[in-house]
Amino acid sequence: MPRPTRRSLLGLAFGSVAASMLAAGAQYARAEARPVKILVGFPAGGGTDAIARTLADRLKDQLGVPVIVENKPGAGGQLAAQALKAAAPDGNTFFISHDHTISVLPLVVKSPGFDPAKDFVPVAGFASFVNGFAVSPGTPARSMAEYVAWVKASGQGKGAVGVPAPASTPEFMVKVLGGQYGLDLVPAPYRGSAPMLADMLGNQIHAGVGSVPDFIETHRAGRIRLLAVGGAARQPALPEVPTLAELGLAGFEALPYYGFFAPAGTPRAALDGFAAALSRVLAQPEVRVRLTALGLAVEFMDATTLAAREQAYARTWAEIIRKTGFQPQ
Repeated sequence: MPRPTRRSLLGLAFGSVAASMLAAGAQYARAEARPVKILVGFPAGGGTDAIARTLADRLKDQLGVPVIVENKPGAGGQLAAQALKAAAPDGNTFFISHDHTISVLPLVVKSPGFDPAKDFVPVAGFASFVNGFAVSPGTPARSMAEYVAWVKASGQGKGAVGVPAPASTPEFMVKVLGGQYGLDLVPAPYRGSAPMLADMLGNQIHAGVGSVPDFIETHRAGRIRLLAVGGAARQPALPEVPTLAELGLAGFEALPYYGFFAPAGTPRAALDGFAAALSRVLAQPEVRVRLTALGLAVEFMDATTLAAREQAYARTWAEIIRKTGFQPQ
């Protein structure tokens, strides 16, 4: 009898998770005939929007109802989070978010208009990713060492670096990198990755820090160049790009995450039903291929695991932010 492979064991585990929640998912689909809304805190065309639409297209089949993606860009996802808080806890509104809105915003904004611990409940997580440092096509650097030398030669050690949101992990990465390389790097915040990337492609700004899902397709097309990424190991989708740790810049190994959240008070049946549907979607090979191509490491996380991941990430970045001297605003 052949020994089970790692892939077959993973498949069995995924199937077990989906099967254990199948009844809840079916009950949810029957009871909630209205469309499901997925809030996105960033503009259309960005990495989070692409991920949301990929999942929404498959979730509609699993839930048996239309699934609508609604973009509410602004303030690093703050507006979408406030909309989630105001939404009825009826199982028809969910928020797709990465680390910034849930874990980081409460650390940097005195009154964000929501408290994740009180106003939201975790539903399920689905991926990890890394942030990366990229340069525009008009920037000659092809490595971090060349970028540092170029800034020192052309800008007297000063340079602006785009970030997709103010007081975000990319902004603090810019500050830390500037300090470690002896450069005066100034974060230039945008309202999402899409407008930042547009300015990079137009050489309006020479560098940017953002998530790999935001950069990966333009990097592959040769229109921008990723010079380094976070994380403890090189990314399978980007084997040619070194990690910051490889370059001697420790502290960026903690992996950001993606997950779904719902308003506090949402019925457990609705939460479990959505999580079950998401688990089944993630088990589809074509979905995993698409999300991996976008720079994600696909991994289903139940609500408890997602909550623990969010809290650990917040603790890590609270310390990094404290060391920069940043004061909540």
